[in-house]
Amino acid sequence: MENPHAERQAVLLERIFANTTKCIEDIVELNHCLEEILRANAYVQTASDLSMKYRKNVQFNLEATRAREAGSRQA
Repeated sequence: MENPHAERQAVLLERIFANTTKCIEDIVELNHCLEEILRANAYVQTASDLSMKYRKNVQFNLEATRAREAGSRQA
């Protein structure tokens, strides 16, 4: 006579294996979707970087202009 505990464990292990396999497939699909999103957002990132650099340059030039104007007023 076969061990009923061994049969139950075999069934449980089979379910665990099936669920793990499905989980791995879903994670692979999720990674693929995330890669597509990252590729699609590359242009947005580039535009954001350019905008940030432009803002920093404008800020620097405004401060330099203000300092120059303040220096010419004092002279």
